[in-house]
Amino acid sequence: MSAAMTLSVCSTNAAAQTEQALIGKSDIKIEGKRMTPEALWAMGRIGGVSISPNGNKIVYTVGYYSVAENKSNREVFVMNADGSGNKQITATKVSENEAAWIKGGSKIAFLSTESGSSQLWEINADGSDRKQLSNYDGDIEGFSFSPDEKKVLFIAQVKTIKSTADKYPDLPKATGIIVTDLMYKHWDEWVTTAPHPFVADFDGSSLQGITDVLEGEPYESPMKPFGGIEQLAWNNTSDKVAYTCRKKTGKEYALSTNSDIYVYDLKTKQTKNISEGMMGYDMNPQYSPDGKNIAWLSMEHDGYESDQNRLVVMNLETSEKHFVSKAFDSNVDGFCWSNDAKKIYFTGVWHATSQIYSLNLKDNSVKALTDGVHDYASIALCGKNLIAKRHSMSIADEIYSVDLKGKATQLTFENKSIYDQVEMGKVEERWMTTTDGKKMLTWVIYPPQFDPNKKYPTLLYCEGGPQSPVSQFWSYRWNFQMMAAHDYIIVAPNRRGLPGFGKEWNEEISGDYSGQCMKDYLTAIDEMSKEPFVDKDNLGCVGASFGGYSVYWLAGHHDKRFKAFIAHDGIFNMEMQYLETEEMWFANWDMGGAYWDKSNATAQRTFADSPHKFVDKWDTPILCIHGEKDYRILASQGMSAFNAAILRGIPAELLIYPDENHWVLKPQNGILWQRTFFEWLDKWLKK
Repeated sequence: MSAAMTLSVCSTNAAAQTEQALIGKSDIKIEGKRMTPEALWAMGRIGGVSISPNGNKIVYTVGYYSVAENKSNREVFVMNADGSGNKQITATKVSENEAAWIKGGSKIAFLSTESGSSQLWEINADGSDRKQLSNYDGDIEGFSFSPDEKKVLFIAQVKTIKSTADKYPDLPKATGIIVTDLMYKHWDEWVTTAPHPFVADFDGSSLQGITDVLEGEPYESPMKPFGGIEQLAWNNTSDKVAYTCRKKTGKEYALSTNSDIYVYDLKTKQTKNISEGMMGYDMNPQYSPDGKNIAWLSMEHDGYESDQNRLVVMNLETSEKHFVSKAFDSNVDGFCWSNDAKKIYFTGVWHATSQIYSLNLKDNSVKALTDGVHDYASIALCGKNLIAKRHSMSIADEIYSVDLKGKATQLTFENKSIYDQVEMGKVEERWMTTTDGKKMLTWVIYPPQFDPNKKYPTLLYCEGGPQSPVSQFWSYRWNFQMMAAHDYIIVAPNRRGLPGFGKEWNEEISGDYSGQCMKDYLTAIDEMSKEPFVDKDNLGCVGASFGGYSVYWLAGHHDKRFKAFIAHDGIFNMEMQYLETEEMWFANWDMGGAYWDKSNATAQRTFADSPHKFVDKWDTPILCIHGEKDYRILASQGMSAFNAAILRGIPAELLIYPDENHWVLKPQNGILWQRTFFEWLDKWLKK
């Protein structure tokens, strides 16, 4: 265990300073008032937010990136609930993560790798008296203190798959991996471990009596690849833990999304499945403040990962369950209980913005508390107000206080120094009529200092997911304001298959990748091309994941509309994708089934319309980008598309990342992505 240490406090306007110049807030100077890749990577990125027990203070983290050092660092900040008194309280060479109030608000707990592994630490709210609380033999990935603070629930990996060295101890340097079932790879890793929830006794200074809630079970809780502590919850009396788990492995795991909510009794060591018979994803449980109910997010259908996310409330005495969010015909994304347990506040997307809603449990009526051209996320109750992060296409996450009438007050101004130097382009909402007579909302982003008398090259943006909303998101890679700063108009349609426009609209993409959603894309670019300021002779089409598939498909069907394409991590060959991907439920639901099932009309249509079958019609320059650690859509897809273009005599370029997954996470790789992206577009659209 490392010795306790006291750290000096840095202001929010100064970079964290130590003898080796820690990564902190940048004082970058921006020329020409236009967003740049370097400015994006200089931004502080606000992370988790926690409210003190008395509602007077807020602790949150901010991540900083160094392009020169090609790494990041995360620090802890504390402020009053009204935003005043904001102070940075850590300044170390290692990141501090997942800060939360403990000991009645007198201390802050967090995770740090200062001791050599990720362990639980505590610190005073002024940054003094830093102490290590855990010495677990492994990395702690998330934690939650019980209401009485006598126990700690934490997440850690356990080994579930025997390695080659386990089987053959005399071959310790052998690198071969022996595979006997599916789900041997996931997202960006070869699967050898599973996260488990552990419960430990806490005496105020250390963890003891550690128990693995899933002892001897090979299952995940929380679920990979994105699940965290939000998938587990303490009950009010600190003697039960609710956890999310899909108790399946191998082929069964690869085919099913049927997770459940389990309750583990610390006294009896017994576990009960409280969502048995509910066949889709069930996750993120929260007990009500009065201890009478438990709520969680639930999907209806097994195998459909983008099914409508509904809010379920179960009476703990009678076990009676109710879907309480029926009045909201979209997804419930995040939620929290009111103090009197009579309401639930939640965030959800409707008509391409994510707002805060109030759900009255007396009659299950839903009322919108906020509106505006922005997205809210990660809400928490703070006295009589809600604390939430908010972002838009023109501003990254900041923390806001929202009263129960919907009035929002900005509390943090993490990147004000950058915004003060940048002129943002106008973001406009347009409704367009699709080929089947329906209305589609499309975001249009204009260059700064837009001149309607000029003509601008224009980009069609194709969203991934495929069922992820084109809401007011802020991206550090697919950043619309930076595209606009390069004097492009961006057209971002909420085409068929996106949430926020009703269940029917959302589901119209399943089994029909090349159908109405592609017609919607062409509607959006054709409608905008009627504008005199759009240079219809210089149109580009860009996208990632399903957006990358869209680019590859449109490359063979665009009828010479576009002069340049960019596809990132896209599906090129559907038959390859069906057998290369890891989560088979996704392929089965979205593609309709296996390509060898000749009696399956949906599947046969899907594979007959695979982008690779229309390469003979390709006639437009294309840039293919892919990460070799992308196990969702293998890099062979991007390489194959690039090879096909070259063999066909089409101008093409390949940007391949041996060390990136489905995203681009390293700073210098991010800068390289942006430079390559705009060099390609400028080459073909600004001649």
